[in-house]
Amino acid sequence: MSTDDRPLASAASALVDGRRDPVEYVATCHDRIDAIESDVRAWVDGPKPRTQLTAEAEALADRYPDPEDRPSLFGVPVGVKDIFHVDGLPTEAGADIPASEVVGPESEAVSRLVDAGALVAGKTVTTEFAYFDPGPTRNPHNLGHTPGGSSSGSAAAVAAGMVPLALGSQTAGSVIRPAAFCGIVGFKPSHGRVPIDGVLALAPSLDHVGLFTQDVAGATRAASVLTDAWRPAATTRPTVGVPDGPYLDQAEERGRDAFEQTVAALADGGYEVHRVSLFDDIDRVNDQHGRLMAAETAQSHHDWFDRRGDAYGPEMRALLKEGQGVSVGDLADARRFRTRLCERVEDRLDEHDVDVVVSPSAPGPAPEGIDDTGDPVMNAPWTTTGQPTVALPTGHVDGLPVGVQVTARFGADERLLAWSDGLADSVRGTV
Repeated sequence: MSTDDRPLASAASALVDGRRDPVEYVATCHDRIDAIESDVRAWVDGPKPRTQLTAEAEALADRYPDPEDRPSLFGVPVGVKDIFHVDGLPTEAGADIPASEVVGPESEAVSRLVDAGALVAGKTVTTEFAYFDPGPTRNPHNLGHTPGGSSSGSAAAVAAGMVPLALGSQTAGSVIRPAAFCGIVGFKPSHGRVPIDGVLALAPSLDHVGLFTQDVAGATRAASVLTDAWRPAATTRPTVGVPDGPYLDQAEERGRDAFEQTVAALADGGYEVHRVSLFDDIDRVNDQHGRLMAAETAQSHHDWFDRRGDAYGPEMRALLKEGQGVSVGDLADARRFRTRLCERVEDRLDEHDVDVVVSPSAPGPAPEGIDDTGDPVMNAPWTTTGQPTVALPTGHVDGLPVGVQVTARFGADERLLAWSDGLADSVRGTV
C-alpha cells in the first residue's frame, strides 16, 4: 500500500469518485495485512477472509454503479474494536467468557459506517473488556513496545496501513493514548455525541466511542457520519491554552521536553498561546475518575462477574473488587464531581479567551514490552469532563512516536476538528 492510499480522506475520495475500484482497494489492504499481521497481531483471529471481503466489495460496487450516488465512505475497509457488536461476527472482548454469552444487536456506530458504504474488515484486538489486561498486539513502529490500550488493535491496524479507519473506545485514555503511541490521529468526541448502543459497557458515564485515522480530514469525514447532529465548521486559527501546574507535572521528563518543543513551535508559528492553570487538584480528579469507573464497571459486569469471576484477568478482577466497595453516596458524589469539573474547566477557558487546550497525549513514548499498555493519566481528566479531544502526532522520542492532544469545549466537536486540521500541520515534526 502506497503512502497516498493510507490517509482516509484521499482514499475515500478516490473510491467515491471512481478513481479507485473498491475490489482492488480491498485487495491492497488485504495484501498489507498478509504481509505484517503475523508480527503486529492487530486482528482477532485475523481479518475477514479475502474471498468474503472481496464479495462484499463487489456487492457494494454493484449497488452503487454511479459515483454521484455513492455514500461518503464507499468501499472503505474498517477495523472494529472487539467490544462493538457486528452482525455476522462474534464479540469476544479479549475475555475468556464464551462469545455465546456476549451477544447483542449491531452497534449503532458500526451500522452508521456500513450505511455510509464502509466495509467491516474484521474485529481488532482489545484489552480484556477494554480495561488493562492486554492482548497480543504490538506497536508497528517497534514490535518490542506496546501500541497502548485498550484500543490496541484498532490503533495498530491504522498505523500499520492495514486499514484507513478503525473504531475504538475510551473510558480513561484508550483512544488518545494508543493514537499517540502509534503516531496517528485519534478522535474522542464529546460524551454521548456518538451513540454507545451496541458497545459493551465499562462505565457508561465515561464510555466514549472514538476513531483512528492517519489524517484529520479523514477523522472529520468519519465523524460526520458517526456524530449526532453534525454541523460542518469553518477552518479558523484558534487561541491555544497550555495547562500549567500539577497536571503537566505528571508527564515524564522526556515527554515534557517534547511537549514544550511543540508549544514553542506553535508560538513561533503565530498561534496565540496562554498558560492556563487547570486541574490544580489533579490528585482528586484522578481519584474521582477512578472511583466512578470502578463503581460503574462493577455494575456493568455484576452478572458476568457473579457467574464467571474466575475467568477474569487480574487487572479487571481488581477493578471490579474495588468497584464493589464504592458506596452509593460516593458514586453519586463522583458523578456530581464530573459535571462540576467540566463546568469549571470551561469557565477557566472563558476567563482566558481560549479556544482549545493543548496537552501531552501521554506521559511519554510507548513503554517497552506488551504487558503494560501505558498510563492514561494525561487523558483521564478530559474523559471525565467528556470534552472532545483529538490526538495529533508531533514527532519521535527515542525512535518512538509522541504527540499532543487538543481539547475544546463540550459539544464543539466540529470546530475542534476544523481547528485541528491546521494545528496538525503546525505540530507535525516539531519533535
